[in-house]
Amino acid sequence: MALLENKIIVVTGAQGNVGSTMVRTALAEGATVIGLDYATITLEAEGFEGFSGVDLCDAAASRDVFISIEKQYGRIDGLANIAGGFCWETLADGDAGSWEKMFRINVLTASNACRGALPAMIRSRGKIVNIGAAGATKAGAGFGPYAAAKAGVAKLTESLAEECKADNVCVNAVLPSVIDTELNRKDMPDADYSAWVTPAQLSGVLCFLLSAQADAITGALLPVTGRV
Repeated sequence: MALLENKIIVVTGAQGNVGSTMVRTALAEGATVIGLDYATITLEAEGFEGFSGVDLCDAAASRDVFISIEKQYGRIDGLANIAGGFCWETLADGDAGSWEKMFRINVLTASNACRGALPAMIRSRGKIVNIGAAGATKAGAGFGPYAAAKAGVAKLTESLAEECKADNVCVNAVLPSVIDTELNRKDMPDADYSAWVTPAQLSGVLCFLLSAQADAITGALLPVTGRV
């Protein structure tokens, strides 16, 4: 039986490299998938519906879209919070605004999506998986704004997992290293791409954490680092 057979799964950041791969992987695992993105979603597939123009930095808009999804589909079984972003800059030469930007697009989007989905998650005893980063545990030079934001995602995950134990809602996060995307290859042309984590590999881990096989796992920060 497929990991997500007959599950209703919401994927944020569905238009991005990891998000679109997660959509396809979850569909292949038997799920009905609803994708959310601020950008226009161009992906079309049987069993998939996209909601474009969703501003997850807006708490009310986040709440409303999850209410609409649950009303339309009857329930929500899982949420994969993939929306986010990255920047590299040193503190000395960087922009103070980058810290706010990284917080908004990584922590605020995840917290608003979790809050919006939580009533449905409680009713379905569902699962939430957030995207953190390995750099949140050991940040290199230039990773300050991004790593600080992803550390916030990690603590959001741990805190929400404790809040939700009595309601049987599992909340976990994955901590990937460098993800093998076209942009990362362009930025690091001399790197060993074979050591990186592919979007498909990361999506496979996400699907596992959203499945019944992960019923006993909550509050975990799971490294998915390939050979980096």
